[in-house]
Amino acid sequence: MTTATKARPQGATIWLTGLPSSGKTTVARALAGQLRAEGRRVEVLDGDEIRRFLSAGLGFSREDRNTNVQRIGLVAEVLARNGVFAVVPVIAPYADSREAVRKRHASSDTPYVEVHVATPVDVCSERDVKGLYARQAAGQLTGLTGVDDPYEAPADPDLALETQFQTPQQSAGSVRAVLVARGLL
Repeated sequence: MTTATKARPQGATIWLTGLPSSGKTTVARALAGQLRAEGRRVEVLDGDEIRRFLSAGLGFSREDRNTNVQRIGLVAEVLARNGVFAVVPVIAPYADSREAVRKRHASSDTPYVEVHVATPVDVCSERDVKGLYARQAAGQLTGLTGVDDPYEAPADPDLALETQFQTPQQSAGSVRAVLVARGLL
């Protein structure tokens, strides 16, 4: 078999959207660990890291958030189309931005799985991993997604995770089960 006729390994984008402190990154890392243990090529495109580098200079206006999501979506699609499982834990608060990413994947026939990390805001506020909810409550922060800035929950995600009732490993296992059911693993 020549290099030109070898089948490229299947990749996919696994997009985890949800409120701050919902567990997106924790689930993404657990899933990535499971997939790597199976010998899969995986990249986690963490929203915070992307903001520091690929999207440095962008603010948090709707337009800037859309630009950030589209940049991440492009990178994820390129990786996935080339056999990598791109695991993307980002807030991505607007449905139209996420839909544009889904359409980009569909146009290149690249698998895309949307996971809503559907942790309630009161649980996220208790977790407050980065202290955002405390800063918002103290009047030191405005524009916190899900509190005083909108979050448009997915209407029909491929999976909704209620991380307050599962361990990160169980949540990652639920995502993996969707990948298996879709024939991606």
